[in-house]
Amino acid sequence: MEKVVITGLGAVTSVGCTASDYWDGLISGRCGMRTITRIPLDGHDTTVAAEVDGEFEKEAAKYWKKRQLNAATVTTRMGLASAGEALADCGIKEAGYDGSRAGVIFGVIDNSYEDAELEKPLNITLKKMPSELPALISIKYGFTGPAFNVSTACASSAYAIALGKQFIASGMCDMIVAGGISNTVTHLVISGFDQLLAMSSDPDPQRAARPFTKDREGFIMGEGGGTLVLESESSARARGARIYCELAGASMCSEAFSMTAPKTDGEGMALSMSLALEDAGISPCQVDYINAHGTSTFLNDLYETKAIKEVFGQHAYEIPVSSVKASIGHTLGAGGALEAIACIKAIETGTVPPTIHYGLPDPELDLNYVPNRAQEHRVDTALSNSFGFGGHNATLIFRKYKP
Repeated sequence: MEKVVITGLGAVTSVGCTASDYWDGLISGRCGMRTITRIPLDGHDTTVAAEVDGEFEKEAAKYWKKRQLNAATVTTRMGLASAGEALADCGIKEAGYDGSRAGVIFGVIDNSYEDAELEKPLNITLKKMPSELPALISIKYGFTGPAFNVSTACASSAYAIALGKQFIASGMCDMIVAGGISNTVTHLVISGFDQLLAMSSDPDPQRAARPFTKDREGFIMGEGGGTLVLESESSARARGARIYCELAGASMCSEAFSMTAPKTDGEGMALSMSLALEDAGISPCQVDYINAHGTSTFLNDLYETKAIKEVFGQHAYEIPVSSVKASIGHTLGAGGALEAIACIKAIETGTVPPTIHYGLPDPELDLNYVPNRAQEHRVDTALSNSFGFGGHNATLIFRKYKP
C-alpha cells in the first residue's frame, strides 16, 4: 500500500500567523489568550479567548486576490491563509500539479459570521456557503479531485486528514490538501458554550485554561486555521519534495453515547487510539509523544488519562503528553490540523511542546504532561487525539519518514 507523507504545513493561530511562528510560540510557552476585545462582554460568564489579530490578513494577501478575500468571512480567510502557506511550502504553484489527482478536504463546523460582519453583509451568499473554502482552493490550483467539507465537531479537521489518507492510500488521489478552521469569537458561540458549562469563567488569561490540573474548570475558545498537504510517497519523491514525515495511521469512530459527555472511563477514546495503532501497524511501546485532546474540562482530562493508561499500560508513564490548547485555546474545527502540526514539528525538532498554565497537580492525573516548559525528547512516532461533541473521535499517528 502506498505510504502517505506530509509535504506542506500552514497555520494561523493566536501565537503565530505562520506554521513556523506558531511552533515557536508553542515551544516558548507563549499564551495566545487575552480578555475578549471583539464583542461586549455584558452577560457572558467567559471573558477570555485566544483571538487571532489582523496580522494574519497580510499572510492571506500573499496568496489570494482581494476580491476572493472580500467574499469570505474572517474565519474562512484564516483557512485560505493557512492553505496558501501550506501549498507554497510543499513546492507547487498554480497549475503546477496534475489537478485530476488532487483534492481538498476541510473540517468546517461553521463559516462563522463575526458580529461586525453582520452589519455589512456583502457577498452573503458565498460567505454563508460552508464549502466555499475547499471550492476556492480547488479553483485557484486547478484541483479537480474531490473537494468537500467534514463537520464532526471538534474532530472535524482530524477527520479531514484521516479521509485524505484513505483517498491517497486507495490510489484515488496523489495529493490531498486537508485542514480546518475555527469559529470566531461571537456572542452566539461564547454564550452557547457557556450554556453548556463547557468553558472556563476565570478572567485571568494566564490561567483560564489549565489542562490536567486539579482546579481545571473548562476550555477557552480559540481561533485559527491549519492546513496539511498530504501526498503519496511516489508523487512526493518524483517531484523532489521535502518530506516532513509519514502519516502512518488514522482512526475515525463514534462513541454512540452522548452529545456532550465522553464515554465513561474513556472507553471510546481508548478505542480510537487502539484503532489508529492497528492502522499504523505499530505497538503502543513505539509511541514517543501524545498530543492530547486535553480540553481542561473535568471529564475529558480524567477520561483521556485513563484511556492512555488503558492503551499504553506502563509505557504511558514514559510518554510526554501535552495539550497545546492551553496556548491557543480550543480551536474546534481547526484543532485536529493545528495539533497535527505540533506532532510533525516535534518529530522534526526532537522537542515536545509544553502544557502551559500547569499549576496544581491532580492526584488522579499522574502522567508527564510536560508542565510549563518544552522538553527535549526524541520523537520518532507521535499520536494526536481529537474528541468531539457527539462522540466523534479521531486519532492520527505520524512517524519519522524512512524511504
